[in-house]
Amino acid sequence: MRNCGDYDFIVVGAGSAGCVLANRLTACGKYRVLLLEAGGRDSNPWIHIPLGYGKLFKDSKVNWLYETEPQAQLNNRRIAQPRGKVLGGSSSINGLVYIRGQQQDFDGWRDAGNHGWGWEDVLPYFIKAEDQVRGEDEFHGVGGPLSVSDQSEPHELCDAFIAAAEQYGLPRNDDFNGAAQEGVGYYQTTSRKGVRCSSAKAYLVPARQRPNLTIMTGALVTRVRFDGVVASGVEWLSQGQPCYARAGREVILSGGAINTPQLLQLSGVGPAPLLAQYGVELVHDLPGVGEGLQDHLQVRTVNRCTKPITLNDDMRSLWRQARLGLRYALFRKGGLTISAGYAGAFYRTAAELNRPDIQVHFITFSTTRMGDQLHPYSAFTASVCQLRPESRGSVRIQSADPAIAPTIDPNYLAAEIDRTTNVEGLKVLRQILQAPAMRPLIESEVEPGPACVSDDDLLEYCRQQGASIYHPTCTARMGSDRLAVVDERLRVHGVQGLRVADGSIMPSLVSGNSNAAIIMIGEKAADMILEDCNRIGAPE
Repeated sequence: MRNCGDYDFIVVGAGSAGCVLANRLTACGKYRVLLLEAGGRDSNPWIHIPLGYGKLFKDSKVNWLYETEPQAQLNNRRIAQPRGKVLGGSSSINGLVYIRGQQQDFDGWRDAGNHGWGWEDVLPYFIKAEDQVRGEDEFHGVGGPLSVSDQSEPHELCDAFIAAAEQYGLPRNDDFNGAAQEGVGYYQTTSRKGVRCSSAKAYLVPARQRPNLTIMTGALVTRVRFDGVVASGVEWLSQGQPCYARAGREVILSGGAINTPQLLQLSGVGPAPLLAQYGVELVHDLPGVGEGLQDHLQVRTVNRCTKPITLNDDMRSLWRQARLGLRYALFRKGGLTISAGYAGAFYRTAAELNRPDIQVHFITFSTTRMGDQLHPYSAFTASVCQLRPESRGSVRIQSADPAIAPTIDPNYLAAEIDRTTNVEGLKVLRQILQAPAMRPLIESEVEPGPACVSDDDLLEYCRQQGASIYHPTCTARMGSDRLAVVDERLRVHGVQGLRVADGSIMPSLVSGNSNAAIIMIGEKAADMILEDCNRIGAPE
């Protein structure tokens, strides 16, 4: 086994949070950091063109291409669960929508016993990360690594959707990350001047020349090494060659909600019966590792458009494709710059609720499923996403071989409230799409279709067509109860020298797209780690 040296910190996973840690932990120059990434460099040009996410859904070079177990409440279908396998992780292949979540989400984390994770605690880290194109205010920052921008230009369909939602009764909201989330408007994106700003571009590019940062790609980490219950380093495979490195201070896992629990389990930290089943030597019996998985379910509607103004129309014409490419090349505008939500809305499915429980993503194209060919007719998509599902599932190894994917079971729609909320969300969305501002642009509803009328019909449609919107979280959740995995400073319970900093630590899923919150977790984790180092003392 090849000895790759000694470091102060080893960060496993160069994704949304891992890139943040690599930057922040090396900035002072005191600490040597090794960043390990199983994927490769972010050299694929489609990574950097915003609409390129559609080209990356089935690309095994940058995507783990995971699938869930058959979902009992979704007619036993397996659901695609793409995860980034490249520098930047899922921030390099996601839909670029910048949403933080609701203030109550983080106050709920704090009120559950996680001191320091309330809204007032985390807002400074959202601001610190941000370079907001609109400028600085009480909710936003400028000069941070992460570029946050408006859509490159408006669109007739989006304007009509926004007007229709206002006619339905929603307020216009030009900042879903400001004082309130409820309302309708255009989404902001993690891009600048028409180019994706992944976590790798935001945080690694400025840091990669530092002599105290080592970045290794193509490094599949196989286990964390322990001396007793103290994490002392990691082992990985590089082009089939086993390697290891030592960590003088800490190992930090940032592999995400799928790979982090898998690696903990493979390293002997997890539910003892599961580890025994696959012959993994037990380091610490921690039953919550891999449990509590939450993900957002998306249920899409597709409507034929009366005008040839959709991206479907652009892609059916060679001339319009050429114009699309030319506008992007010359002006960084047009269809190639749009995020996976162009416009959107947040609303409540019941008047007695005190905050939105549904998010809508509105996009100016349609397809049977993400990554497939666009429909051969003018159409657009509007989908509903239940913001706070109560169903929970699991991620569990099914082999001691780290190259074999774990079982992923989000347990979609297991809770009755999840089924009810999705049905009610679809009913509201349909009402918005039938408002006067939208009606002249709709020829017909393709999905669910006019035959889908009753609540039972809509629920069955959810079972047939519901799919992930790719926000897996909560599999190494923060807390102090029996199933918690990390404490409020993200240290893994029962062992030493090991932390987790990624979406898996969320006690519950945030109300919206998860990437911004995961970058915030990386920022806050870096500060806590450096604070603890200073408390213990500077390195020799």
